[in-house]
Amino acid sequence: MTDSRFEIRDAGLAGLKVIQRVLLEDRRGFLSRLFCAETFHAAGFTPSINQITHTCTRRSGTVRGLHFQNPPHAEAKVVSVLRGRIFDVAVDLRWGSPTFLQWRGEILSEANHLSLLIPGGFAHGFQTLEDDCELLYFHSAPHRPEAEGGLHPSDPRLAIAWPLDIAELSDRDKGHAFLAPDYLGLPL
Repeated sequence: MTDSRFEIRDAGLAGLKVIQRVLLEDRRGFLSRLFCAETFHAAGFTPSINQITHTCTRRSGTVRGLHFQNPPHAEAKVVSVLRGRIFDVAVDLRWGSPTFLQWRGEILSEANHLSLLIPGGFAHGFQTLEDDCELLYFHSAPHRPEAEGGLHPSDPRLAIAWPLDIAELSDRDKGHAFLAPDYLGLPL
């Protein structure tokens, strides 16, 4: 099915998609659809939405992530920016994937109306490029604290090219270990 409210393209890693939201604008303002189950299902977001999360990050240069949920609680998510500008990163952790341990970064902003559809088996994180960034996440699975996993955002094996020096990182994210040389990934 074609939905004229979205333009969806592959983002270079198997299953990762960039979604361009098409605005309907007139002199009053605009209308932007953030989600359509039928369209997103066709793009690979096959489960239903189980949670919606709204976040605000106050300081430019802050990195949140890289987070994931271990199987069987792996989740797909759609990430959109409501205010500000971020560098959004997805890392493929799927065992046997042709893009295993590769990452992709996209600038998402309130101005460019892009979203990232991140499949299960990927770690996700972002860096704020402005103060006071607000994000909206659609999650395919409920958050399970016992299934949480994380990668250190400065892991040399990943070599993520964060656009800014990391200004702030939570204690939890600082505590994530670097990948072991024999890391095999997530079985999905």
